[in-house]
Amino acid sequence: MKRINLLDINTSNKIAAGEVIEGPSSVVKELLENSIDSGAKNITIEIEEGGEKSIKVIDDGSGIHPMDMEKAFMPHATSKINNVEDLGKINTMGFRGEALASIAAVSNITLKSRTDQFDSGMEIIINGGILKSVQHSGCNLGTTVLVENLFFNVPARQKFLKSSSSESAGISDIVSRLSLANAHISFKFFKNGKKSITTYGTGNVMDVIRCIYGKNIYENITPIEKHSDIISIYGYIGNSEISRGSRNHQSLFVNKRYIKNKPITTAVEKAFKSFLTINKFPFFILFLDIFPEFIDVNVHPAKWEIKFSDPRMIFKFVFDTVHEALRNNLKDSFTIDTKEDDLNSNATEVKQIQIPVDLKSLNSENYLNQNDKNESQYNSLHENINDFQQYKPNLYKNDDHYIQKNSPDKINREIQNEEHTAAKFPPLKIIGQFYNTYIIAEDGNNLYMVDQHAAHEKILFEKYKKSIQNGKILSQVLVTPVVIELTPIDYNYYMENDDIFKRTGFNIELFGDTAVSIREVPMILGKPDIKNLFMDILDNLKNMGSGDTCEVKYLSIATLACKAAIKARDHLSQMEMDHLLEELRFIEDPFTCPHGRPVIIKFTLNDLEKKFKRIQ
Repeated sequence: MKRINLLDINTSNKIAAGEVIEGPSSVVKELLENSIDSGAKNITIEIEEGGEKSIKVIDDGSGIHPMDMEKAFMPHATSKINNVEDLGKINTMGFRGEALASIAAVSNITLKSRTDQFDSGMEIIINGGILKSVQHSGCNLGTTVLVENLFFNVPARQKFLKSSSSESAGISDIVSRLSLANAHISFKFFKNGKKSITTYGTGNVMDVIRCIYGKNIYENITPIEKHSDIISIYGYIGNSEISRGSRNHQSLFVNKRYIKNKPITTAVEKAFKSFLTINKFPFFILFLDIFPEFIDVNVHPAKWEIKFSDPRMIFKFVFDTVHEALRNNLKDSFTIDTKEDDLNSNATEVKQIQIPVDLKSLNSENYLNQNDKNESQYNSLHENINDFQQYKPNLYKNDDHYIQKNSPDKINREIQNEEHTAAKFPPLKIIGQFYNTYIIAEDGNNLYMVDQHAAHEKILFEKYKKSIQNGKILSQVLVTPVVIELTPIDYNYYMENDDIFKRTGFNIELFGDTAVSIREVPMILGKPDIKNLFMDILDNLKNMGSGDTCEVKYLSIATLACKAAIKARDHLSQMEMDHLLEELRFIEDPFTCPHGRPVIIKFTLNDLEKKFKRIQ
């Protein structure tokens, strides 16, 4: 066995930095928490190139004493606690004393600070953990920290940084969360010299919500509040109008500390279960105030998680509070009409789905015999304009939003130029339609059941996917452009993926600081709820992250685009069923829908006779 070595301080600091400093957003979080703990009333954050090039945080807090400047960058040096007993009564954001040492170990950092006891301040410069200078400097009351060239001396960590847009979005998220928890502080966030977020320190959380999330969310939230001997909860919950396809608009704070806690999130979502559309996540901003002795915040290096002494009590308290608030405010906050929702579900509901990263066909032998597939090669089917119009006859009809951009003749020529493929199963004879949902057909001694929605969904999916791959997207112009005001975080994600939207048939223009104007949408979408569809696509792209390829993102949009397919319980004529099955025969994979469910199931005569006990 090798001898045991004691690591030097520089190496140990870099190891600690790997736990505390995950990226630029972690740097901003740690610096902002120090500024908040210092009693600052105004905090300015400036970043360049997603924070990798530079991060500057300026506050007007109490500052650092000149004699403590070097000490502040030593490991486990902190002004927040003095001994182990203090860990049981932490009321500050920071307490570990690791942040500045970790940041300094993996960047070039310059810190200037002045307290109200002195007329001048001190400046300290550290490059890669090595002290360069400490000197007197003129500066305002408070602290200014400049972090440059993050991870310049840790190439392994630097190459795993995300794109500038993604890192900027992460920093925007941190600034937004901390500004919600500190409404008495004015935050100003600048990205590459351009103002991104501004709050005014009025002390009113509603003012911060308006600044961060915009007018729509501001007008669709309800305050909640409840108190007990141990815990108090207050904050805001959103109605179904602002529910989203992801949890990005959920914020939970315990003693003003932003945390991630799955049990509490589950408690809120369970309370919402009776009031929200399926697969939608509620908007909420909740603050829990609890005596420090009932929690442990020293369980995660970045302080994202905490432990409760009685988690079941917390779960029940949160659930009861939210559920009671929803029940009491149902009349004012929600409009629920089951019949109306059922009638309009096709136009208003876009469900979050799991995006298949690799669309693998199910083994076709489960549905069709291999001999049937290879029995013969069938003539190619010439597709025509009925592909789009037969099941959506009003797709090209002018209305309040849509006008024709391409004539049927042009569409017909585009379709006829597509590459024809061999049929995947033989022609089927239609027997009828069961429950206006399943098409029943036969072929010799075989019986087939086809899910009409899944079949049309897969047909549209493959057409749209091929159009994206070939760069031949047919778009429809909106008579009235749809303007959507995005949060700074959503706006950053859109800017990162704007080329994805262009390649998939959307024509979107910037409209103000964080708003977009949608002027054209893919023809295959029919007449969707454009705002909800756009936000669902954006949520899916956010959930996928920046590591996924463009092809996977195209498939994400193509999958959501299939909402234009015919639905279950839609009555189809004999001609429509014939046409649908004939189209299905010639697509690449007719056996599974984009979500992985079966499209067509085969029963042989042998299978049926076994069911009826005619044979063993």
